[in-house]
Amino acid sequence: MRAWILVGGRLNMTPTLSLLPSPDLVVAADGGARHAAVLGTHVDLWVGDFDSSEGLLLDAPREVHPAAKDETDAELAVRVARARGARTLVFVGAFGGRFDHAAALMLGSLRLAQEGLSISLTSGDEWAWPLLPSSPLSLELRPGTTLSVLACTDLRGLTLQGVRWPLSRADVPQGSGWTVSNETTQPMVSASLEGGAALVTAVLH
Repeated sequence: MRAWILVGGRLNMTPTLSLLPSPDLVVAADGGARHAAVLGTHVDLWVGDFDSSEGLLLDAPREVHPAAKDETDAELAVRVARARGARTLVFVGAFGGRFDHAAALMLGSLRLAQEGLSISLTSGDEWAWPLLPSSPLSLELRPGTTLSVLACTDLRGLTLQGVRWPLSRADVPQGSGWTVSNETTQPMVSASLEGGAALVTAVLH
C-alpha cells in the first residue's frame, strides 16, 4: 500500500510531482494539510497537535494529540499509515520548513528504510531517497539533473553510475562534499552501498 504523508515544509507543484502515482492513503501531519488543495487530493486522516494549522479548514477526520508529546506530528502520521498497512511512504512537503523538523524527517527516513519500507521525500522540486546496503537505488532521471549523495555516516563501497562523475566502490567520509552536486548523464541512475547510510537527492522540475 502506498501512502502520502503531508508534512509542513514548502511544496512547489511541478510536472514531476504531478506524475507521482496516486496513493491508497493520505495522512496529513498538522500544517501539512494545506498541501491537499495544491495536490487536489482528499485526506483520509489529519493528525497532530494542531499548533501549526490555525485557520486551515479541511473536511477530514482528526486525531488530536497534546503538544507535549514524544513524537513529531510526522511520526504520528507514519504510525497511522503503517498501522493501516502502508509499506511505501511518500513525504510531501518535506523540505524548506523548520530545519529541525526537516532534519529529523530525513534521518528518520533512514530508520524507516532500515525497517524495510520504501521511502521518498519531496517538495516538488527537490527529492530524496534513502540509500542503504540492503536497498540499492535505480532512479529514472532526466540527463542534466543535479544529483547528490549525502553521506549520513561514513560510507563504504559506494558505486554510482549514470552520472558525470561515476564512482566504483568508493569510501566516502561522513558529511563529505565529494559526492555533492553531481550531474546525471543517462536516463537511469544506479546507486549502491556496501556499508553505511546515505540520502540521494535530486533537483527535479
